[in-house]
Amino acid sequence: MDNHLTRLETALAQVRGQTPLLLRWGRLLAEELRSGARLLACGNGGSAAQAQHLTAELVGRYEAERRPFSALSLHTDTSAVTAIVNDYGPDELYARQVRAHGRPGDILLALSTSGTSRNVIAAAHTAARAGLRTWALTGPAPNPLASACQESLSVDAPATSTVQEVHLAVVHLLCAVVDERVRFPHKVVVRA
Repeated sequence: MDNHLTRLETALAQVRGQTPLLLRWGRLLAEELRSGARLLACGNGGSAAQAQHLTAELVGRYEAERRPFSALSLHTDTSAVTAIVNDYGPDELYARQVRAHGRPGDILLALSTSGTSRNVIAAAHTAARAGLRTWALTGPAPNPLASACQESLSVDAPATSTVQEVHLAVVHLLCAVVDERVRFPHKVVVRA
């Protein structure tokens, strides 16, 4: 138990150094969502759960009351997911949905603890070609997903569980910045 908590503390301390990136992402996400853009999020396994958690917080609410925002978790439509995998193969799972739902100005947040998930990397490449902004949340870098996206936040932790736990903290930090930016759009200083 102590080893687990120590790994988590170390990884969170490393992410603290990436606070300016998180603030920028949260502010930009708030502005884009308020102007009608949408967030598309994808990942596999635990990363899919994190993607769904983020989109739920944006469509519903995080802590503060605000209007709902358009955010889609690309693994949640089981009929589309199974049809795409059956007809086009697993590597096309998210890329095909990005082509269907993504519009220039939207944002794709791609999550992968390894940074090597082929279907998530394909979604990032497809999103970039379609004019979406691409962000990655990954485990240790360098990795292919971080390279495929315009910007990435990489968690340098040796255990997948630690990366996932830190990704959840990042999701909550993004939501906190979005909420604050929506409630106080002219505020210059935002604490994450």
